[in-house]
Amino acid sequence: MTSGHDNARFEGKIAWITGSGRGMGKAHALLMAERGADIVVHDVLEAEAAEVAAEIRKLGRRALVANDDIVSPAAMKALAARIEKELGPVDILVNNAGIGDHKKIEEITPEAYQRMFDIHVKGTFFCTQSVVPAMKQRGYGRIVNISSIWGMTGTNTASHYCGAKAAVLGLTKAWAKELAPWKIMVNAVCPGGVITEMPIRVQGWDKIREKEKKVPIGRWAQPEEISYSVAFLASDEAAFITGQAISPNGGETIVGF
Repeated sequence: MTSGHDNARFEGKIAWITGSGRGMGKAHALLMAERGADIVVHDVLEAEAAEVAAEIRKLGRRALVANDDIVSPAAMKALAARIEKELGPVDILVNNAGIGDHKKIEEITPEAYQRMFDIHVKGTFFCTQSVVPAMKQRGYGRIVNISSIWGMTGTNTASHYCGAKAAVLGLTKAWAKELAPWKIMVNAVCPGGVITEMPIRVQGWDKIREKEKKVPIGRWAQPEEISYSVAFLASDEAAFITGQAISPNGGETIVGF
């Protein structure tokens, strides 16, 4: 048995992280690179993704930049093949790409509803579908789906976001059972409030500061604090954990599977 320290490292591992051009995804990518992984920086934000890849290379790790549409199953299969050719087969997939929206039910257009489910549910599904065959062949895989505390509890706005994030939890539980025979562990991280570009843009600082007052520890998380949970579930320290949801939320709500 290797030491716990070794099990928390990612040397020789390839990690594909969607939505890693900024925010939480960027934090996940940099933490895993610091711990030894080579990273697929996948984001529609081309300039931001390139910048993250440059930071990863400065850490001495390999980085591949991808800007492909996660909603396209053909594009995701092609990207998985490209990753395997250029870096090697994917060991870790972090389905992090997401969008935010804070509208009441009457304000949600069909287009906004569809886009929400396309990114969070279809994107998670098709990225995962593209890596499973190779993971099965090798008898190893770590899949970490980024859901949300609101996927567990709901909230009084953004019902399409809550529904999409709840669907991600359903996929997590089903895949955990389906893929366990191949030693593919599938788990979810359900963050509470996190200080990233998206909530700052969608909600604004005044609303964020008001919401922070409801958190027992008195603040929202920094992106890196969510990345520690992601890295744990992606590591060999979590070799006996599957189908679970971790919710780093400062004690705002006590939830879990």
